[in-house]
Amino acid sequence: MMQLNLRLMKFISFLLVFGSFIASVSAQNNALSNRIKIDGVSAVVGDYVILDSDIDKTLIEMESQGISTKDISRCQLLGKLMEDKLYAHHAIQDSLEVSVEEIYSTVDQVIDNFTRQLGSIEKVLEFYNKKDESTFRQEIFEINKIQKLSSMMQTQIIENVEVTPEEVRVFFESIPKNELPTFGTELEISQIVIEPEVSETEKERIINQLKTFREDVLERGSSFASKAILYSQDPGSRSTGGKYTLHRKRPQMVKEFRDEAFSLEEGEISEPFKTDFGWHILMVDKIRGQEVDVRHILLTPKIEPNQLQVAKEKLDSLKVRVQADEISFKDAALEFSDEKETKYNGGVLINPQTGDTRFELTNLDPVLYSQIRNLKDEAISSPIMEEDRSGLKKYKIIKVSNRFDEHTANYSIDYVRIKALALKEKQLNTIKDWMAEKIEDTYISVNKDSKTCDFNNNWLKI
Repeated sequence: MMQLNLRLMKFISFLLVFGSFIASVSAQNNALSNRIKIDGVSAVVGDYVILDSDIDKTLIEMESQGISTKDISRCQLLGKLMEDKLYAHHAIQDSLEVSVEEIYSTVDQVIDNFTRQLGSIEKVLEFYNKKDESTFRQEIFEINKIQKLSSMMQTQIIENVEVTPEEVRVFFESIPKNELPTFGTELEISQIVIEPEVSETEKERIINQLKTFREDVLERGSSFASKAILYSQDPGSRSTGGKYTLHRKRPQMVKEFRDEAFSLEEGEISEPFKTDFGWHILMVDKIRGQEVDVRHILLTPKIEPNQLQVAKEKLDSLKVRVQADEISFKDAALEFSDEKETKYNGGVLINPQTGDTRFELTNLDPVLYSQIRNLKDEAISSPIMEEDRSGLKKYKIIKVSNRFDEHTANYSIDYVRIKALALKEKQLNTIKDWMAEKIEDTYISVNKDSKTCDFNNNWLKI
């Protein structure tokens, strides 16, 4: 669920190394001559200063990730940095609050990773030329804070942007015929999922264990976070003490989890409740307007081999009945599937990236592709066992229920895809308008050496 972005961590590492290098060079050169320019101010945006070295850092980071910088100018990089600072500046002006605990948690993960790589915190400080751990942590904290503020501001700008059917039609008709996009071969995939029955004894064992955890925290002062680290079977949050931040307008968890999170007061702990991932208890740490910080402990039931075999045999029987036209795949999914997300629409999978029912063949998840690559249209697979990240096992049968060959965009067939493109364009225009307005209202100063730049935005306020 929540994992540290490795690319972000590489970038943080780079910034720290480069910052140490700049500081070292600066100290050496200042000793030689105060007249030598080591670093300078390229621009000021609101409360933020962009140094010449910031542009150098961005340039080298792009190259280190294999991105060609041959056609990218320093002016373009400066413009991008100014955009990021403008977002962060107005996030503060609009009183957007970052979760300090979440950022500190990310800092802890960064430090832990660096320590694992280099062997000890002392070696980390020596490598990055930092005088103490406190200063080092603060530097990483500031990097993450600015990135988080910028991201939150961009999200707020576009979160209420929507497109009407008429806007979608106008958008499509505005595209010249010879510039209409081509969509690759797409598939619709359906599945029926059977979860093994959990014995009442196992269910009672898990619920009682979660109740004990709850009592330990409420009555004996135990740490909920420590319990999550020791016992939770959610690999995405266990290392952070079961921590998640939820937003009322941006659902990113299953309904049962969200319902519990938003029904509790700060400090309250839920009774054990069930989701498709297992059984949980949940504690609310902090409520901040539309956001709530929670911690949870997940336990998954132990499934006996004979229970798995029963689930497999049930799917074998369903496959035979569908193939004999005794029941349709759609009706079988509705009547027998244990997967709530798909059973009510005939077992058809939803593409999480597009919200559509179609999956482009070239972009299929490798695991899913391996499961359907040898299936002919309308053929049904043998039962496939799957195990999710929390260790919960289940069986499924799948079939390719529809195929759309490569074709030029068609308004009726590809409405969902075209709507997504129209929405993206409207969001970009909204951001562009916001940017133009805020540039006029914000204190901005550009170094004289950069005033010859041909910026995309009116940073020079000409």
